[in-house]
Amino acid sequence: MADLENFLASPMADYFITVLIVICVAGVTYALLSPLLTKDKLGVRKESLIQESISHQSMRSQRVDITARRKSVQDQLKAMEAAQAARKKNSDKPTFADWIGQAGLSWSKPKYFLISLACGIASFAISFLWGQPLWISIALLFVGTFGLPRFYVSRRRKKRFNRFLDELPNAVDIIVRGIKSGMPLGDCIRIASTEAQDPVGPEFTLVLEKMQMGVPLAEAIHNMPKRVPVQETNFLAIVITIQSQAGGSLAEALGNLSRTLRQRKAMKGKIRAASQEAKSSAAIIGSLPFLVTLMLYFVAPDYIALLFETDIGLILIVIGLVWMTIGVLVMRKMIDFKI
Repeated sequence: MADLENFLASPMADYFITVLIVICVAGVTYALLSPLLTKDKLGVRKESLIQESISHQSMRSQRVDITARRKSVQDQLKAMEAAQAARKKNSDKPTFADWIGQAGLSWSKPKYFLISLACGIASFAISFLWGQPLWISIALLFVGTFGLPRFYVSRRRKKRFNRFLDELPNAVDIIVRGIKSGMPLGDCIRIASTEAQDPVGPEFTLVLEKMQMGVPLAEAIHNMPKRVPVQETNFLAIVITIQSQAGGSLAEALGNLSRTLRQRKAMKGKIRAASQEAKSSAAIIGSLPFLVTLMLYFVAPDYIALLFETDIGLILIVIGLVWMTIGVLVMRKMIDFKI
């Protein structure tokens, strides 16, 4: 007790008490001001956590939207493929009106039959006046009636499809540029129908007429594959239908379609160039019998005349033509590449 009293009475006690008071005051001040100092940090941390949670939720919802849209597109593609398969199964061959219209002609059935009959009679008359046997003239009558008009329409139809495929990417590019410049879709299709060459221009004119009657674009464009039954028109109809139902940028979708069409065209050109050697070989092999026969006719006409003047020779000619036709068809099937 005496030591404690002596310490308290000494000057050191005053310094010690002062230090304790300062420590206590500093502790109390820190305890009172600590929440105010950490409030801003807590607010920033809380705000960052909220923003992070919102970003996670937006990314999750975006992933859900992308997945849902992808599933919707897949379902639509399956439905369209099923509808196209059912349509092809129900009608493997186009009707007469569709077949004639696909060739760019406006013939009616009576007019087609009259043209067929005229071709048959002309073939029979030319063969008969040339002095050929009666059975050859009858065979040419059959070929002229049922073969020549059909061959002409089929050839014209194929050429029209090729012109359509060459011009379709340009028409799609016109629509894409119009949409990107802010023009309405109807005006873009109208410009494409006037600027594109035949037969793309008239086809887009028919689509525009359907739209002016109140038919939606996706429904109006679905009639184009029926008039021009090629894969590229199916692609166009599928792209527009999916875009109208699933949403998205029509200009971007049509731009991708245009690039795809041009790539397909380039690929077809490469395939045609690669198969040209085989086609040339097939043409040479197929023409050799006729060339040899013609050369023998000029070199030794009495020797080759037996084929045309005797019944056995005519039978051999028919058999040879049949076998040559089978060989040409087989070679054509072997070198006919499609994509």
